[in-house]
Amino acid sequence: MNAPTALDHLVPEIHQREVPPALIDGLKQRFNERCSTALVVREQHGRDESSFDVPPPAAVVFAESTQDVADAVKLAGDYGVPVIPFGVGSSLEGHLLAVQGGISIDVSRMNRVLSINAEDLIVTVQPGVTRKQLNEEIKSTGLFFPIDPGADATIGGMAATRASGTNAVRYGTMRENVLALEVVTASGEIIRTGTRAKKSSAGYDLTRLMVGSEGTLGVITEITVKLYPLPEAVMAATCSFASLSDAVNTTIQIIQLGVPIARCELLDANTIRIVNKHSQLSLREGAMLLMEFHGSPAGVKEQVETVQAIAGEFGGQTFEWAETAEARTRLWTARHNAYFAGVQSRPGCKAITTDTCVPISHLADAILDSVTEAQEAGLPYFLVGHVGDGNFHIGYLIDPDKPEERVLAERLNTQLVHRALKLGGTCTGEHGVGLHKMEFLVAETGAGAVDMMRTIKRALDPKNIMNPGKIFSL
Repeated sequence: MNAPTALDHLVPEIHQREVPPALIDGLKQRFNERCSTALVVREQHGRDESSFDVPPPAAVVFAESTQDVADAVKLAGDYGVPVIPFGVGSSLEGHLLAVQGGISIDVSRMNRVLSINAEDLIVTVQPGVTRKQLNEEIKSTGLFFPIDPGADATIGGMAATRASGTNAVRYGTMRENVLALEVVTASGEIIRTGTRAKKSSAGYDLTRLMVGSEGTLGVITEITVKLYPLPEAVMAATCSFASLSDAVNTTIQIIQLGVPIARCELLDANTIRIVNKHSQLSLREGAMLLMEFHGSPAGVKEQVETVQAIAGEFGGQTFEWAETAEARTRLWTARHNAYFAGVQSRPGCKAITTDTCVPISHLADAILDSVTEAQEAGLPYFLVGHVGDGNFHIGYLIDPDKPEERVLAERLNTQLVHRALKLGGTCTGEHGVGLHKMEFLVAETGAGAVDMMRTIKRALDPKNIMNPGKIFSL
């Protein structure tokens, strides 16, 4: 037996289950050319934005309807073979990796907006609809869907991981914005959870159980979400600070005073340099807040005046405004591309991402100590944060051919997570547990809570075929 190494706990447990030829034959008979065993297709569906290297699934089924999903799950269940839902592959935590083998069910072709109920401020979509597609299709209604995780993720994937993003400080996360679901269970049964009503006290809240379950309890095939009126006035601004501490403390004051800011994003000087180079911008290099204000013209004016006064107390330098839609889009596109800008700043690197979220009163402690550790370690990094709700990300940029860098990055991540937990926070604010955060779940929730999750998983998925090996081990 090989001696354990410093990397052992960082490598996912891979226990490939046998995929019988009879299953592949059955899938090809049912789906014809929509079932692929081509290596290039399998590899495309066997990787995401995480740094894990896992063998690809044995086959990929391209579903075009809920019945397609149900039939694929039933066939896989007959042979006890895992099924892994796939949207666009933008996961950062290894959610879609076939650590126990199996088949991938690609729902990207299930991309129809099924119904728009503008009077009720809701819309029902298939899981393959992306957030940009949704907003394009509903723009004539004067409504919009605000959840914006950055990547043009699918609504199904966003529901499965309980995503949020830049607008969460005002509009909430997928948890608050999903009203109802259609789900294919591990047995292949099609169930519905929730209604179009804004609230309900009827039985267990199965919608909330499924939102954030990361494909481990079922495959989401329809989602009903809330919509919001497009704001009458929108203004975006940047404000630079002499120190990271001043920027963070400005954010804390904004939130504690109840300013209904729509977006409040933080980048440090190091990240500004990376973003400027990648997006060909000339943002002032220093700690920076990127903010957006929504409301009536008078309401936006009041918000702006309040935030300017707060920023002035902490030495905030001149506000630079992006008032036109084009200028705002350019600014927020640069922010959303910060991850890719970071990765491209060190060619050939991989990013080890963090995703902690803490109570707003402890945000300064969490960020400043974590950045100090990263700088002292000498590992290239970038920092972005949805700091309005206490959520921030550090991306440690490692050379995949240097195991010692991976060990260092994971050590920094572990220190950061335990700091967040000590401050009353969480190991993952929006990315989900997947593979990467599994070791922190017991520390955050307690062994009893994880045992309860296992009990639910075993009851709903007795053969353990729904995206096994994620969130926790059985």
